[in-house]
Amino acid sequence: MNVLLLGPQGAGKGTQATRIAAEYGLPHVSTGDMLRAAIAAGGELGRRVKPYLDAGELVPDELIVELIRERLAHPDASNGFVLDGFPRTMAQADALDAMLREIGRELDVVFELQLADEVAHERLLARALDEGRSDDTPEAISRRLAHYHAKTEPLVGHYRAKGNLVGIHADRSINEVFAEIQAALDQVGVR
Repeated sequence: MNVLLLGPQGAGKGTQATRIAAEYGLPHVSTGDMLRAAIAAGGELGRRVKPYLDAGELVPDELIVELIRERLAHPDASNGFVLDGFPRTMAQADALDAMLREIGRELDVVFELQLADEVAHERLLARALDEGRSDDTPEAISRRLAHYHAKTEPLVGHYRAKGNLVGIHADRSINEVFAEIQAALDQVGVR
């Protein structure tokens, strides 16, 4: 089962991806987590991406494509994955589609976690305090949400046209959102 979560920052993609991964025995492939880990490791990739993350800007496509291709080649992703944080642009969606075709896979379901900007701002500011995230400043949050609306939101139409998009109202409790996700996964017969 190959699952993709789309939605603005603060919609709960990481939280729901972790729950889906645990429930269905799949790896949670989070580009944000992988990028932060690369920065913490102090390697070349981390040095290349840190300025983008600190400024609330998108990391260039070629760096993300390189990172995600490498991750999907790991043995634990052979039966599927839960992808969170990629793609964020139409070019990345095209690269993901091409990559999946190369390895004989397709996305079984794409969840669009829908959340108003005001709620996203509140959630992200709370996360900054709870987790000490330097990339969750009010200015960076505003830039990331603007990027989402300009660059990522058009992917909703792309996946809707493929027939595998499921909209989820993300302004409810974590358990309510997960129950709706499980119901949708059960409907597409992925258990």
